[in-house]
Amino acid sequence: MKHIFIVNPKSGPGDCTGPLTKALGPYNGKIDYEIYVTSKEGDATEYVRERCVKEPNTPKRFYACGGDGSLNEVTSGLVGFPNASAGCYPTGSGNDFVKYYGGREKFLDVDSLINGEEMDVDIMRIGGRYSINVCNFGFDASVASRMIKFRRTKLLGGPRAYFAAVGTSFINAMKHSCSVSVDGEEIHRGNFLLCTISNGTYVGGSYNCAPRSKNNDGYLEVCLVKTISRPRFLKLMNPYKDGKHLDDPNFKDCLVYRRGRKIEITAPEGFLVSLDGEIISSSHFTVENLERAVKFIVPRGVPAN
Repeated sequence: MKHIFIVNPKSGPGDCTGPLTKALGPYNGKIDYEIYVTSKEGDATEYVRERCVKEPNTPKRFYACGGDGSLNEVTSGLVGFPNASAGCYPTGSGNDFVKYYGGREKFLDVDSLINGEEMDVDIMRIGGRYSINVCNFGFDASVASRMIKFRRTKLLGGPRAYFAAVGTSFINAMKHSCSVSVDGEEIHRGNFLLCTISNGTYVGGSYNCAPRSKNNDGYLEVCLVKTISRPRFLKLMNPYKDGKHLDDPNFKDCLVYRRGRKIEITAPEGFLVSLDGEIISSSHFTVENLERAVKFIVPRGVPAN
């Protein structure tokens, strides 16, 4: 078994290569491991796919060392390769996917991670792209897009980027428009605030957008919030954050919820879509769930759900 740690040096508060190398020190000569540091966007996907093609019969574990974007790249590369699995050494700013399993603490325990169990989980396919956690659009995609831009500035970089992105989106991105169909049934047409299509449970660092989600049942959780006023947005934000929105009567007239396997979206040109925090633009796309299509490493001692 090969253990390959793929480091995104630009993820999170700092390059984790040094701390990771130190944490792996006790395993020198005990396990077959490598550290690969990415150099550009998409590098991890290309590297994982190339290794899987060149070594099809060698079992491999690829650990995404970074945030949800890093995990997205790693899992995207191993789709279709049954001898490969993905793990996560969460050093990014959000790391939403591991919150499905209770959070990042156990995932940062190298011993628990390399001795973890491989679980078959679902992954979403969007054209030629993939998403393991959440595909979202509307307000959330606006926040993600603006956050990427703010991170590159000195004044609003780091943790301040998220709050700056939320603030500007609150002013300029409260109304969007599209049609959404789930398994052939149109569930919405017109203006909306936000929509999440989820296999995971969290988005945006702390928002429990899909509290009923199971990441290996073949179904996606679709939650759309219609356009609402800014005062009402502020009132509903905390219950949404806590994952209470599906049962809260205050959401009754503005929330549309479905479970399905294939979701089709039609929108105006320039429509932004976030795939695990990575931004693309598409006016017509389909989100298809691939049931148990990838293997994900759950650290030893962590419940599967």
